[in-house]
Amino acid sequence: KEQKLIPFIIKRILAYVSKVAPLELAKYPVGLHSRVQQMINLLDLEASNDVIMVGIHGIGGVGKTTIAKATRNAIASRFEATCFISDVKNKVKQVNGLASLQLQIITELLNDKHSTITDLSQGTNLIERRIHSRRVLIIIDDVDDHEQLKELVGSRSWFCHGSRIIITTRYKHVLNVHGLKEEEIYELQSLTPRESLELFSLHAFGTATPFKEYARLSEEIASTAEGLPLTLEVLGSLFFDKRGEEGWEESLGRLRKDEHNGVHGKLRLSYEELDETEKHIFLDIACFLQGKGTENAIYMWRESGLFPVIGLKVLIHKSLVKIDSIFNEFRMHDQIQEMGRRIVSQEHHPELRSRLWRSDEILDVLQYKK
Repeated sequence: KEQKLIPFIIKRILAYVSKVAPLELAKYPVGLHSRVQQMINLLDLEASNDVIMVGIHGIGGVGKTTIAKATRNAIASRFEATCFISDVKNKVKQVNGLASLQLQIITELLNDKHSTITDLSQGTNLIERRIHSRRVLIIIDDVDDHEQLKELVGSRSWFCHGSRIIITTRYKHVLNVHGLKEEEIYELQSLTPRESLELFSLHAFGTATPFKEYARLSEEIASTAEGLPLTLEVLGSLFFDKRGEEGWEESLGRLRKDEHNGVHGKLRLSYEELDETEKHIFLDIACFLQGKGTENAIYMWRESGLFPVIGLKVLIHKSLVKIDSIFNEFRMHDQIQEMGRRIVSQEHHPELRSRLWRSDEILDVLQYKK
C-alpha cells in the first residue's frame, strides 16, 4: 500500500508547489505593494459565492503584467489551482494559437498532460465542463481583442463559485465588450514623481536615492519617463554605466530631443549605445526569438562570428532582454520588441531590409524577387 501511495503523494505535492511557486517579478518592486492591495480589494476574496473578473487597464510599459503577477503570488494559495496565460495578443498569431492557449488552461489547472484540442469550440466546451468544479485563479495577460476572452474565459458561468479571473489589456473597450463593469476595471496609473525617482535611482546607482552630485540630473531624467516603470528601468540601467556630469547632460539632451517620439524614442537611446554585435543580437531577438530557447540562437550567433555570451550579458544588464530562469527562453517587453522591429522597418523597403518576420511581407518579397 505504501508503494502505491508514494507516487500519489508526490504528485499532489508537486501540483501544490507548482500552484503556489511565485512568478518572477521586477527586480525593484517600487510602488507595487499599494497597487497589489488595491487589486486584492477589487477581487473581494471573501465573496465565496461569486465569480469575479477584474481587468487591469493601462498604457504599455505601465506595469500591468507585473501587478497581475504580484497579485497572483499574493493570493495563489487560496485557490485549488492557478493559471497564468502570458502575452496573449502575440501567441494567438501563431498556428493554432488560441487552441494552444485553451489547452494551456486545461493543462495548468488540471495537471492534465494528455488532453488535446483540435478546434476552438471543443476547447471552450472542455474548459467549461472540466474546470467548473474547481475554485481557480486565472490570469489572461495582454489581450487586444474580445474574441480572445470569448474563447478563453467566455462566461462567469463556466467557473466554480469563488473563482477569480484577472485580465490585462491596453484596450478598455475589450473589457467593456466582455461585460466587465466600471467598478471591475482597475485603471493602473503611472508612478508618482517620488516613486519614479526611487526606481530610476535603484537601477542607476543601486540605492533608493541618487548620489548627491547627480540629484538634479536624476530628477530631470526620471521625469522624462512619465512614470512608466519600463522606461525608468531601461534608462536607469543605461545611466548605471555613465559617470561624469558631462555625459549625463549630453544623454539628457538627447532624451529631450526625442521626446516627441514617445516611449520608443527614449528606449532607442539605450539601443544606440550598443556596439554592432549587441545591436545584431538585440534585433534578432526582437524580430524572431521572443519566447524561444537560447541554445540554438547562441550556436547560430557563434557560427556567424559573433560573441553571444558577452553580447547577451550587456543586453541583460541594460534591461533590454531577459532570460527566463526556468525555461531558458528569451523574454523581451513588447514595447522594447516594438522599438526593435520599428528600427528594422525604417531601414529600407521590405526587399532590402536585414530581417523580415511578417508572413505577408516575406511572400511579397519572394514574389518580387521572382
